Amino acid sequence: MAAVRHRVARLLQELQRASCRCPAHSHVYSQAPKNDTSGTTDYAFEMAVSSIRYGENVTKEVGMRGEEDKMRKSFQDVPQDLQNMGAGRVCVMTDKNLSTLPPVKAVLDSLAKNGVCFKMYDTVRVEPTDSSFMDAIHFAKKGEFDAYVAVGGGSVIDTCKAANLYASSPEAEFLDYVNAPIGKGKPVYVTLKPLIAVPTTAGTGSETTGIAVFDYEKLKAKTGIASRVLKPTLGLIDPVHTLHMPERVAANSGFDVLCHALESYTALPYTMRSPCPTNPINRPAYQGSNPISDVWAKHALHIVAKYLKRAVKNSDDREARFSMHLASAFAGIGFGNAGVHLCHGMSYPISGLVKTFKAKDYLVDHPIVPHGLSVVLTSPAVFTFTASMCPERHLEAAEILGADIRTAKLKDAGLILADVLRKLLFELNVDDGLAAVGYSKADIPALVKGTLPQERVTKLSPRSHTEEDLASLFEASMKLY
Repeated sequence: MAAVRHRVARLLQELQRASCRCPAHSHVYSQAPKNDTSGTTDYAFEMAVSSIRYGENVTKEVGMRGEEDKMRKSFQDVPQDLQNMGAGRVCVMTDKNLSTLPPVKAVLDSLAKNGVCFKMYDTVRVEPTDSSFMDAIHFAKKGEFDAYVAVGGGSVIDTCKAANLYASSPEAEFLDYVNAPIGKGKPVYVTLKPLIAVPTTAGTGSETTGIAVFDYEKLKAKTGIASRVLKPTLGLIDPVHTLHMPERVAANSGFDVLCHALESYTALPYTMRSPCPTNPINRPAYQGSNPISDVWAKHALHIVAKYLKRAVKNSDDREARFSMHLASAFAGIGFGNAGVHLCHGMSYPISGLVKTFKAKDYLVDHPIVPHGLSVVLTSPAVFTFTASMCPERHLEAAEILGADIRTAKLKDAGLILADVLRKLLFELNVDDGLAAVGYSKADIPALVKGTLPQERVTKLSPRSHTEEDLASLFEASMKLY
């Protein structure tokens, strides 16, 4: 055991030393020139987020039509519920496990009470694939729905986004909107139907974003679709639903919030992202860190620091569970515009290449490394690697998460943040690195290969990286403790 800890420490130190190759051990982001006059980097960012409604038992409003609105013909200036949207035929999407639980019952009761005609699709796959997306798309096209309700975690909400997109664009090929280089990455010009998202986990923030992620089976790697057009019309954040999350689901969902916040706060600044779009519609959903996203990311980190452990260890701790549900949305607003980077880029092959590992508390019939777990397992190595580009931000994040940085040196920022993260993971009984979820050193080339297509996120790393760097990060993540 001591030998393993020594090896992990040595690998992290090597990553730290490697990060010092930047000029003068820079204290600012340095992947691109700070004052670019060539016009190749961007000069603007956009904030786009779904309308959000938060409150205990707010799900009951999903089918309502307010008395004061009955005479209106247009409700485009207010967050709308299904009757207000004039929805006549609604698709409700969820998964098999949730279909019998209170969150779905609350939605169906509201629809029935308010006379909304609906049809339910309850076979969403946890950690969706292109095949499962296409099955949901077929259902949506056949149903000719004029509104959608997604009840579940990120898998359900993302699947519903994709179903809405392709049902609204029936002539499109599946890969037309999928992110390049796997797909064609075409801009979305069609108008989608209204979508209300009812998140039941405190992790993905998918109710706030225009992102839909899936496993592309042919390559055994995750990719996705990214467009502001995909954003739900309304996110109904009902914290009561989080009380039904099992312990490991709460933990892994919380790790997703943690990494969303950390990665968006340390992402390449929007003024250093290239290329600069020739038309605003081509500006990506993930634009780089910016002053507005920074606020949401830091606030989410503060909530995670205070409540994550409590939320995991005690499912009856309403204050903690409810606070983490808000933190998920806050981090979603942040990363939904700033983006994420290496933890997420590397997580996609970790999930996509899973062999036999089945995470505790996930009632599925297939091997699964849950998304939040796949993201957080590389976080100590990643933030050791990226810290030299923006050490102040890494130190600030470490302090928020509980580190004493009063005598800390900037050159140690990455190691300090890594130590805080490992301590948190150990206290929450997280599997001991990639080896514990079924990977070995022999798998590193495949993991690296699966990371390379994730340019949408990896290009937002504050530090440029090679395939050899990625291999070192995977190796350093095989064991955590």
